Amino acid sequence: MSQRSSGSQRTVVTEDERLLTQFPRERRAFTKTDSWRVLRIMGEFVEGFDTLSDVSQAVTIFGSARTLAGDPYYEKAVETARLLAQEGFPIITGGGPGIMEAANRGCQEGNGLSIGCNIELPFEQQINPYVERAINFRYFFVRKTMFVKYALAFIAFPGGYGTLDELFEALTLIQTGKVKHFPVVLFGPAYWAGLVEWLRDRVAGEGKISTTDLDLFAVTDSPREAVALIRMARDRRGRESGDFDAREG
Repeated sequence: MSQRSSGSQRTVVTEDERLLTQFPRERRAFTKTDSWRVLRIMGEFVEGFDTLSDVSQAVTIFGSARTLAGDPYYEKAVETARLLAQEGFPIITGGGPGIMEAANRGCQEGNGLSIGCNIELPFEQQINPYVERAINFRYFFVRKTMFVKYALAFIAFPGGYGTLDELFEALTLIQTGKVKHFPVVLFGPAYWAGLVEWLRDRVAGEGKISTTDLDLFAVTDSPREAVALIRMARDRRGRESGDFDAREG
């Protein structure tokens, strides 16, 4: 893997960066072309699908990698994941530290299937020790597909750009009908209050989204309430799936 130097700090040039960089139109070896990268991307999808083929009705948990053990949100993430695992939900995270570690840890404590979808970053991110089943991805968009495909709910703990990215992607998929009965839980009312107010007063207030789109997520600071919301979604999916199967038969 090539690296670049910036002063005394060395960073990895990731595959995402290579993919998104425009190179001069010059003749290059096939293994350096975008056509070759398509094959690598395909292989990454295949690996993800194969590794998670037996997983269903998981809960994907996001949050800051910078949240340390002992932080109240870290402990709440442990508790939430433990309760979900005890209800039979596998847990999927980004596989790294912080809230991801807390969720994988709670899942293990609840004897659930703890999954980590790690990503290649300029500064290496280690898989946390509580991941039972790990997959390493080069491309964010492949990894993001796995977060949604095998889950029936998202929980977003306080986090930064990555958490917001996943949050709004999920809300867009729900809003456009790509996924149904997919609860999104924002954990930590104090943290999310400014965003919720902006969405309500500015975005919905100016008609950029419908006021009903504000119902696509719930806000709580209770692990048990979060689990109850997700359990109801699972039950509803089960009922509708049974009805669908009966109609098909």
